[in-house]
Amino acid sequence: MSDHEKHLRQLIDTMTASGSLRSQPWKDAAAAVPRHEFLRNGYFRMVPGTSPTAWTPVSEDGEGWLEACYADESLVTQIAGTIKPADIRGEIMREPTSSSTLPSLVLGMLEDLDVQPGMKVLEIGTGTGYSTAVLCARLGDGNVTSIEYDEDVASRAREALGRLGMYPHLLTGDGLQGGGQGALYDRIIATCAVRTVPAAWLQQTRPGGQILTTIGGWLNASELVRLTVHEDGTASGPALGGQVSFMLARPHQAPSLGMLPDLGVGKQRKAIIGADVLDGWTSRFVAQFAVPTAQRLKLGDGQHNDDVLIDTETGSFAALHKEDGRWIVRQGGPEPLWDAVEDQLSRWHAAGTPALEEATIRITSAGQSIHW
Repeated sequence: MSDHEKHLRQLIDTMTASGSLRSQPWKDAAAAVPRHEFLRNGYFRMVPGTSPTAWTPVSEDGEGWLEACYADESLVTQIAGTIKPADIRGEIMREPTSSSTLPSLVLGMLEDLDVQPGMKVLEIGTGTGYSTAVLCARLGDGNVTSIEYDEDVASRAREALGRLGMYPHLLTGDGLQGGGQGALYDRIIATCAVRTVPAAWLQQTRPGGQILTTIGGWLNASELVRLTVHEDGTASGPALGGQVSFMLARPHQAPSLGMLPDLGVGKQRKAIIGADVLDGWTSRFVAQFAVPTAQRLKLGDGQHNDDVLIDTETGSFAALHKEDGRWIVRQGGPEPLWDAVEDQLSRWHAAGTPALEEATIRITSAGQSIHW
């Protein structure tokens, strides 16, 4: 048994023990895919103790490269939209833009996809091609379509899949548009997060088919949801929990805030719910459905601090601060943002603050909503 086969066997045992890998067909598929083949171009390792985070490249012949390929962790493969590990020496302090997701999350999602032999699957976000290969091993190349936004990333994935003799239908383009007009799939799985579920995905899923995606937002909370598409073109389904976090699809990323509005104007009142409620992941996720285009920032000098929501689409804002232990909110613009947050969270509190696993997400032409 080669070194990579030993590491792969250990990885499968780890994923099985953790419960992310649960069925024999997916165990067999995972065992057929050597992850290191999708990381031959290297990856970036986080530099401990740096702020902002610095990254340093690790090449195929670097120390610990093979072991890291089979560790159950995400490995960054692209920085700042274009920079590959081979492009630099030393360190770089820019944001990651592509990665090889930790295998336990990949396999856990594939288990949640609930596929059967013969089903046709569309994968949004090819990335390195590792998850695409596992899908091919389970369903056969002809039943797998995968689309990648970045041409360079797609090219490297195609090469890696070819080395394994796998030839799924690979597309380059905007995955938010799905697999093209006329395409129809039994399952769609997204390896990026979306702020809103694209209408194209619903249109390209057979009635009764399912979409597995992470819904995120500009308040920085996200959850994996499994949506069943109905005959009327709507979809609904449960949040699966677990605080799953993927990079937002590039067209769904938050815009720059630009020039801030005058926070000194607007109507002021006592807040029913304080801004600290947004420090919790679950409450942020719930609140995002009420203010889907709002971003949060904190302003102040240490003595006078505002917790601010700003909607870049409408220009509305809500600024909260504490006076004598009580929260005060000042709102301006056409939409009272904090009124919407309080209404949404009050309904959640009235239901007993149920876990997200008890929630149902609904997608209609009017938008998306969360219910208990």
